[in-house]
Amino acid sequence: MRWLKRISRRMFGGSPLHEAAGGGRRSFAWLPANPGAVAALMATQTELRTKSRDLVRRNAWANAALESYVANAIGTGIKPQSLVADAALRERIQMLWRDWTLDADASGLTDFYGLQALACRAMLEGGEALVRIRYRRPEDGLAVALQLQVLEPEHLPVTMNATAENGNVIRAGIEFDRLGRRVAYHLYRAHPEDGALAPMSGNGGIETVRVDASEILHLFRPLRPGQIRGEPWLARALVKLNELDQYDDAELVRKKTAAMFAGFITRLAPEDNLMGEGVSDANGVALAGLEPGTLQILEPGEDVKFSQPADVGASYADFLRMQFRAVAAAMGVTYEQLTGDLTQVNYSSIRAGLLEFRRRCEALQHGVLVHQLCRPIWQAFIEQAALEGALSLPGYARGGQAKRREYLAVKWIPQGWQWVDPKKEFDAMLTAIRSGLLSRSEAISSFGYDAEDVDREIAADNARADALGLVFESDPRHDLTAAPATVVSPENPENP
Repeated sequence: MRWLKRISRRMFGGSPLHEAAGGGRRSFAWLPANPGAVAALMATQTELRTKSRDLVRRNAWANAALESYVANAIGTGIKPQSLVADAALRERIQMLWRDWTLDADASGLTDFYGLQALACRAMLEGGEALVRIRYRRPEDGLAVALQLQVLEPEHLPVTMNATAENGNVIRAGIEFDRLGRRVAYHLYRAHPEDGALAPMSGNGGIETVRVDASEILHLFRPLRPGQIRGEPWLARALVKLNELDQYDDAELVRKKTAAMFAGFITRLAPEDNLMGEGVSDANGVALAGLEPGTLQILEPGEDVKFSQPADVGASYADFLRMQFRAVAAAMGVTYEQLTGDLTQVNYSSIRAGLLEFRRRCEALQHGVLVHQLCRPIWQAFIEQAALEGALSLPGYARGGQAKRREYLAVKWIPQGWQWVDPKKEFDAMLTAIRSGLLSRSEAISSFGYDAEDVDREIAADNARADALGLVFESDPRHDLTAAPATVVSPENPENP
């Protein structure tokens, strides 16, 4: 390294190409490490996850940020719209899916879209989530013999690093083949922090079981090439949030102390009664009180002094606001979502902030949730439905990959965004549709609905209104602003 430094001095005059690469006073104490994507999380993942869960449990701001992300990324669910060309088959697939979603949870606590929210929250809080596909027996009475089980990442031991008997390598509990493909997951039967308290603990829950990778969905956000485990989303805000929590608590105590108004009386003769009244209590402390409107006469030599504790500083609100903005940036949410403070926003500023946040949510929805969670579940659903005869899919098994892709074609529609000023947004959308820049189907999908379902509902509403003789201003088939037609009497054409 010395020869490299000498060459650098000769070529560049001794000055580093980058300020951070220098060894001067400002960088002298900066001694960073550069671990790989796998090694970095193996060394820190457990501690990061522990601190993340601790903050979410007891810190209102950390919990609010997670709730905001889940509510915006999942909401009422990311729903599929089959793209099969046959309209009748497409409708059967959608109906069977709606029936299955009610029974999708192996624990029976929620539906498929509730599992989406649960898995998303587990990923945000713990860095990753595991979803196990559980195939059931026909006698279980499910619409499709398939259920899902969401597991926390503690089920996957980060310390399990070995070589399997078949020659595959196991890293952080994940088994890879010689091509680097995931072939299995080695999972604890129960949560290791629950032990024998878990319902399915078996032998204390500390033994692992090998589960084929086709039955496990590993949900996490990859931040570096080669990353195999996930990082909690609060990682960059953990220290600041913890310090802010302690600071705010200290300010609360100081404010409470400042509200304790107290007076202290001094006198020359300690044996005299305090302010001419009262006696000492059991501890020998003399107490005296004042009543409204009292004109208290002090004895000679007595004096009264009142406490003046320090109040919360004038910069308290501004300081917290700046710190929370840094925390919001680290967590990927807006300051208003983190704190609920809307005192300094207007339409333009809050819309710009929401647009940026929604870009992040869309990246999470399509790059992580749809690709890692929704897409493989849809494939397992279609394959299981075809296998057990719940759906008739000619050529699915023997038609090759192209035929299977036709049946698996699907569009995932997240819940639509609610804007600050809906009228302006709808007017802009209407202009885009009329100018041919946007289709009705895409406009409807942006609100989280299926265009075919909406069209069927509109047709049914119109048919019902016509049958009952109802005319509404919202029906564009009728122009209610036109003058009523003149009815001419056949007996006297000149006299209506």
